[in-house]
Amino acid sequence: MPNLNHVRANSPRRAASAYLAVAGLALSLVLAGCSKPVEKVEEVRPVRAIKMAAASTRTVAQFSGEIRARYESRLGFRVGGKIVSRKVDVGAMVKRGQVLMQLDPQDLQLAQSQANAALGAAESNLELAKAELARYKDLREKNFVSQAVLDAKETAYRSARATRDQAAAALRTQRNQTGYGNLVADVDGVVTGIDAEAGQVVAAGTPVVRVARLDALDVVIGIPEDRVDGLRMDSQVAVRLWADPDETIRGRVREVSPAADPATRTYTVRVAIPPQPDVRLGMTATVRVASNAEAGLRAPLSSLHYEAGSAGVWLVERGAVRRVPVQVLGQAGNDVLLGTGVQAGQAVVTAGVNLLRQGQKVRVLQADVARRGDTEAAAVAAPASAPGAAR
Repeated sequence: MPNLNHVRANSPRRAASAYLAVAGLALSLVLAGCSKPVEKVEEVRPVRAIKMAAASTRTVAQFSGEIRARYESRLGFRVGGKIVSRKVDVGAMVKRGQVLMQLDPQDLQLAQSQANAALGAAESNLELAKAELARYKDLREKNFVSQAVLDAKETAYRSARATRDQAAAALRTQRNQTGYGNLVADVDGVVTGIDAEAGQVVAAGTPVVRVARLDALDVVIGIPEDRVDGLRMDSQVAVRLWADPDETIRGRVREVSPAADPATRTYTVRVAIPPQPDVRLGMTATVRVASNAEAGLRAPLSSLHYEAGSAGVWLVERGAVRRVPVQVLGQAGNDVLLGTGVQAGQAVVTAGVNLLRQGQKVRVLQADVARRGDTEAAAVAAPASAPGAAR
């Protein structure tokens, strides 16, 4: 049997514990009902800002390209045949009239001999027709033959003379054909490519050697479409070689492609430069293209905020920010030139623009003044071998 005295002793303790628990719960409910909600304090974000000031800039874009010859000829034989010798290698300097390649002359010489023999036969026939005509003229004067017979002899003589002239022309043509067995350089220049080797049979007109002239050089660059309108024919530009960056060569825009390259979407531009003793084909060159000065408000690149593809800036007004869309006129180094949307004297946020929201309270840590005056900055573009837009 359980101990009744022990049960009676524990019952008052349990009752007291339950009473204290209920009292504590009631007190918590009373305190919770009497407390007020905590007010939410609006966050004030520290920012940096700049006061806008009127400025103008003259941007200079740099485009890398390579030196190429303005004229490069793809030479080929004017007759077909088998190549028996090659006289030059790639990179060889050649003079006008120098032999570059030779064809097997056997067939050409045989054809020339045939044409020479045909001319000899035609001259013999002409002499015979001439002698007969003279004899029949004497017979006609003595009235031994009719006029019709004399007319036939005159016709035979004229035909023999025409045949002789035809054979002579054919011989001259064949002599030229024989001479065409030697491929000669038509200008002074450098060999840039060999497209056929000895032992190969080529048809007439097939390119076998490439020769480039060195008296006219171009720098070939690729420019983005937003720069095409600002680049005009005969525009003066500055060219610098990678091998000698301290020397500046004055160039002239000679050719602007009317259509963009389908692969790079850039427009090919050829800049003519005068011949230089140290300039070689294939060298890397940089072309500096300056754009017209544009007036506007200059701000750092970090102040731009893009939303749905639209550029804008945050203006600080009465301790809060307001986003306004702006027109970007161009880039000058690490700054941009802004057109419509902002005015001189307004404060623009320059740091943390992606963390702000419309109407947010801010605290300006530093307010600088935008630089004034005319400046010049450069933007660098991709090489001509893989041209791209200036960045």
